[in-house]
Amino acid sequence: MTDQTPVPDAERIVRNGEFDLAVYEYGDPAAETIVLVHGWPDDHHLWDRVIPLLAGRFHVVAYDTRGHGRSTRTNRTSDYRLDAFAGDFFAVADAVGPDRPVHVLAHDWGSVQMWEAVCEPRAAARIASFTSVSGPNLDHMGKWMRAELSRGAAWGPFTQLLSSAYTFLFMTPGVPRVLLRPLSAATIWQRFVGLMNETAPANVRLGPRFQEDFFDGMRIYRANILPRLVNARERYTEVPVQLVIARRDVAVRPAGYADEPQWTSRLWRREVAAGHWLPFSHPELLATATTELVDSLTEGATSRGLRRAEVVRGRERGEFSDQLVVITGGGSGIGRETALSFARRGAEIVVSDLNLDAAEQTVALVQAEGGVAHAYSVDVSDERAVAEHAAAVIAEHAVPDILINNAGIGQAGDFFETSAEDFDRVLRVNLGGVVNGCRTFGAAMAGRGLGGHIVNLSSMAAYMPQRGFSAYSTSKSAVFMFSDCLRAELAGKGIEVHTICPGIVHTNIVATTRFSGLSASDESAEQAKYDELYRKRHYGPEKVAEQIVRAVQDGRDVVPVTPEAHLQYHFQRFAPAVARFVAARVKLT
Repeated sequence: MTDQTPVPDAERIVRNGEFDLAVYEYGDPAAETIVLVHGWPDDHHLWDRVIPLLAGRFHVVAYDTRGHGRSTRTNRTSDYRLDAFAGDFFAVADAVGPDRPVHVLAHDWGSVQMWEAVCEPRAAARIASFTSVSGPNLDHMGKWMRAELSRGAAWGPFTQLLSSAYTFLFMTPGVPRVLLRPLSAATIWQRFVGLMNETAPANVRLGPRFQEDFFDGMRIYRANILPRLVNARERYTEVPVQLVIARRDVAVRPAGYADEPQWTSRLWRREVAAGHWLPFSHPELLATATTELVDSLTEGATSRGLRRAEVVRGRERGEFSDQLVVITGGGSGIGRETALSFARRGAEIVVSDLNLDAAEQTVALVQAEGGVAHAYSVDVSDERAVAEHAAAVIAEHAVPDILINNAGIGQAGDFFETSAEDFDRVLRVNLGGVVNGCRTFGAAMAGRGLGGHIVNLSSMAAYMPQRGFSAYSTSKSAVFMFSDCLRAELAGKGIEVHTICPGIVHTNIVATTRFSGLSASDESAEQAKYDELYRKRHYGPEKVAEQIVRAVQDGRDVVPVTPEAHLQYHFQRFAPAVARFVAARVKLT
């Protein structure tokens, strides 16, 4: 995605009454039209990071609403009523898409304006879909507040009023120009919005008349908030509506959208871990969400994410229904049990393993329980093979919602008895496999912009120094730190990274662990001995699988599994010198 300001393919002025509206067009006029509507204190530059993601496929139209940018300015508060903004939108829609309805993506007060428009009788003929971002229907919110208070549920309305307390300042004539003058400086506002939305200030795109827009645009608060909340109307729409709700929005609380199903004929609801200004911080998300809705309505191609987001009363769904889970090393052990656990909760599974027969056996087990799964063979240590595998999976099944990098191998033996080849093999599989999976599937998840989960299998060995496990422990410790770094990098993309650290768990990795410095017969004896010891531990891979599911459900970052893993995790943090002392004197192999 380019960071350059997109250059319009065409510009025009659309007149509505006494107001001239500056309109900017991008892409092929013959394609489906998507109209972008900004809010306060922005102009059409709000969409600079979204437009390039849509213009390759659609006819994209952005315009400066009245009182903003290059459109006509007015000092009359009455000119900022929602019905006036709705009339402006219909004038723009008639000009840029006279022959068919247009799709709409709107943010903040632009979304509030569009709620007014989609509830008008003529909306069904002029608006094909509406994606609403961080801007509620004020009538619906007023009705919701009254309904909640009437049944004694005051917390939801109270938190919304608390979040909206700043609006009383905005509605006070003259005061904001004095108190908020420092904040109206473009560089200060960019830093403020960047901080609140966890994005770089450079991503906050402002128009050349930003400071004027900042203060003039506040009239929209005075013109609409109290009249609409106090005298809330019953407003229905037949236009398909998609809500994109930012859970960390400081201005609009998610609870305020609770009653939208009763006011809409078709509704989709997506919640994302983000702040208010999604066009700046999550342009890929908005482009993908809008594209998926347009494709579903025009071509019937409904994505898993959109199916998952649709609000259907009375529909029973598995917790992970319409989610795609990709699992490496899924032919046995933790990978197989994890596949079964997610499949039982409704997920579609892609299982890969070096041994295709083993992967197919896992698929058969999933299918026997009524699930959907697909088997692939891949060597996770081979970067090119993983890239080809990811491309094939994405082409056939789409971008995963959950990626589980589970494939791994065991290695035991003193460092000087472990050959460079064996040491490198462990790093290539245990660390390289995780890196390769994240670089391919993870990159696609980040590019899609809809968030997701990456689960990386580390180990108690990552934070437990011990003799005879230098290669294995090094690989798992690297996975642990890599996951910490990746978690920080992907936080702004809405992708959660979970690090799973099993302790003593009985899986076939024990029976296949290589022991350096031993003859083949001695190695087999050691494998059999430790496999039996782990079996007697009575802690199977199905328990780890349940912990993986819980990590995704609860958003847990680091998950030690088994009591000894928990104990060592905390012990290493508070008494690392003691852990090193014991490691130097006790050998487990």
